[in-house]
Amino acid sequence: MDKAEVYKDAKVWRKIVVKHQKPDLAKASWQLINTFVPFLATWVAMAFAYDYSIWLTIPLILLAGGLGVRIFIIFHDCGHQSFFKSRKANDFLGYLLGVLCFTPYRFWHWEHKIHHSTTGDLDRRSVGDVWTMTIKEYEASSWLMRALYRFVRNPWILFTFSPIALFFIWQRFSTKRASMKDRLSVLWTNIGIAAMIAAGCSILGWEKYLILQFSVSCVTNTVGVWLFYVQHQFEDVYWARNEEWNFAAAALEGSSFYKLPKVLQWFSGNIGFHHIHHLSSRIPNYRLEECHNSEPIFQEVPPMTLRSSLACLKYRLHDEENGRLVGFSYLKQHRMAQAKG
Repeated sequence: MDKAEVYKDAKVWRKIVVKHQKPDLAKASWQLINTFVPFLATWVAMAFAYDYSIWLTIPLILLAGGLGVRIFIIFHDCGHQSFFKSRKANDFLGYLLGVLCFTPYRFWHWEHKIHHSTTGDLDRRSVGDVWTMTIKEYEASSWLMRALYRFVRNPWILFTFSPIALFFIWQRFSTKRASMKDRLSVLWTNIGIAAMIAAGCSILGWEKYLILQFSVSCVTNTVGVWLFYVQHQFEDVYWARNEEWNFAAAALEGSSFYKLPKVLQWFSGNIGFHHIHHLSSRIPNYRLEECHNSEPIFQEVPPMTLRSSLACLKYRLHDEENGRLVGFSYLKQHRMAQAKG
């Protein structure tokens, strides 16, 4: 079986992935236990450590933040209806976890489905994507738009300010394009968050709770944004115009295989197997690795390591002529080539 066959006939890859789409109650339950027991224990430890020394609290904040990433992946699976077999169970858990993640369950997954259906399509870049311009678009933009784009794509902004703005502010609102149920999920999540904050302040005191909650959320959100970034922002990532766009190619070439150390793979809920997830979002996170290992074609996707992923920081623009992402430093070379041409 080769890529051409997989790309040409959806029945080929669907026959492969369907074997791994079945949720497993035992695995799902164990994942909840081994995630939430440590998460709650870490919060208790943080509350006590905070009264003695902030230095004792810092490693616990990092641990709680890492567990928060794992919680978000479970939340993410619920929206894809892949974590449990039961839709009601997925939705119930998803709404609860949405409060912990500061993310409205139904509304976020409405946007996320758009992301899944348009990844790698140059003509449908919009919802749920990292803002990416082509070189031509950038060159044709006003100086103000170019300045804004450079500001937004600056790593110090993208991985510090942006996660805070996204999870604490942006996701408190909805858009009229979504259905009423999706928009109402924003309201219910905001009410749930307010209740959670009120309870936390009542139990721990407002100063302690807000400092700890903000710190843990910042760790979770920054790591989450980083994971999403490297999943679709690497040099030879797949992009194509709508008439040439191919779903399977967008999954296997437009989503990375982020091969992390086992401990980080555990904290990130196996989402490094992102090429598999985009090929079939109905595969639970706890079965992504087994699907990856089941077929040689999936293993042909070049792995990205923790070290090599740092190179993704320099990519800012899509070079449509050569089918790759480039940095701003490439613009001078591109302009000289255009002038000679």
